[in-house]
Amino acid sequence: MNIVNKLLKSYNYKPELVLDNWTLEHQFVSGMRKWVANIVPSELLTRSFKDAVNSLMTLNQDGNFYEKFPDTIETPDYGDNWGVNANYIEINNRAIAEMGVNEYGENICKNGLLSTIKLLPAIPPSAKSWANCIILSQIFPNIYGDGYNKLPHEENSIYGIKLNAGYSRNIIDFDIEDKISSVEQFKAFNMLANFHGLKTGFRTVISADQIKVVQPDGSDITFDWNNSEHFNMFLNVHIELINCGFEAVFIDSAKHIGGYDMENYTGVGALPTYEQMQYIIHEIRSRSGNTHLSFVGEKSTGDFARYENLGLSTGTGYIDPDDFHTVRDKAIDHKYSKNYSPGIEVSNDNDLGGRTYEQRLHRINNSIFAYEFPSDKLASFMQMEDLFPLRYDTNTHHLMMSNPSYSTDTTPQSHWENLFAKDDGREYNKKVAELFAHTLNL
Repeated sequence: MNIVNKLLKSYNYKPELVLDNWTLEHQFVSGMRKWVANIVPSELLTRSFKDAVNSLMTLNQDGNFYEKFPDTIETPDYGDNWGVNANYIEINNRAIAEMGVNEYGENICKNGLLSTIKLLPAIPPSAKSWANCIILSQIFPNIYGDGYNKLPHEENSIYGIKLNAGYSRNIIDFDIEDKISSVEQFKAFNMLANFHGLKTGFRTVISADQIKVVQPDGSDITFDWNNSEHFNMFLNVHIELINCGFEAVFIDSAKHIGGYDMENYTGVGALPTYEQMQYIIHEIRSRSGNTHLSFVGEKSTGDFARYENLGLSTGTGYIDPDDFHTVRDKAIDHKYSKNYSPGIEVSNDNDLGGRTYEQRLHRINNSIFAYEFPSDKLASFMQMEDLFPLRYDTNTHHLMMSNPSYSTDTTPQSHWENLFAKDDGREYNKKVAELFAHTLNL
């Protein structure tokens, strides 16, 4: 069965699709590329899953409206080395999950993947010359309270994960897993993202003390890179995710693999050796049969051969994002570097806020315009907040380290309304769309 139609039926919707008037009223158009803008996220997050699919079909780039979702969807094709030039946009799918209270009075968090699907129509699709790629912040269960929201300053870090425990209850809809599995839910998400002209990926962690291995008949134990069972478990679950349709892996703390620059290492626990990570990246490509995968390293230095030989496509944090001419000069320097080149950050997962809207817009402008020719463009890295500004008293890093609900009445709708900036956020989102609109046909 068509996997998107299977997900529709799992929510008791018929697979027949209709033109979505709300989408037509809010769409931005750049040639054949369309998305919705001048919005606040709650306008999409409070809609139904069926509304989201209707919206994506209404925005279809080939100009046709299909009354049922197509059986076969191809990923946007930019060749094997697309990752060198892509815009990576990390979406904190846990932060936009459904925050509520269950029948036992417990504060729960669920359905982050469904929320991300609802947000897809507001993500600018890929350009003519390069891909836009969503990176999901959470895939695996987190160690401290997966499936629950907590008070704003209680620990509930995304950076601490469990293996051998399936996928996060914050993300997967386990209420319908008897109808559609976790793996199928990921596949449906990836098909919908590809249909909208996006590539997809996910964040992973490699610091051993930030990974727990769940034992069915005992207590969780700390991950050990020298334990062959743990090593293969890590490798196999990443291959499974790639086989679900993800095409990029963002590797936390990648700069420090093999003990490099450890005086600046802020993770917890041992890292894989250079040879181990080289093997993992090679095997994921080889066993999945995907030669076009992009592996993104957190932080880059001038030692580009180190990262290229590791198997990475790009890395973050090497180039001054505030100076247009610096970015342009680096783009010219690396115009022939098609296996690996450093990228430019608008913001990263450690962003503590405080940057003005004008500063963010300036960095986005530098990310997508600072080059001599479009084919020279360097990769860029953005966070959800760079498209959809958060409320004034939180920030990207806070939402990675904790999982608060901002609901004033215990409903998910109130959380979505209060998580993001309102009127000023809408105006900012419009300005971001205007920037992207000028690039998508380059």
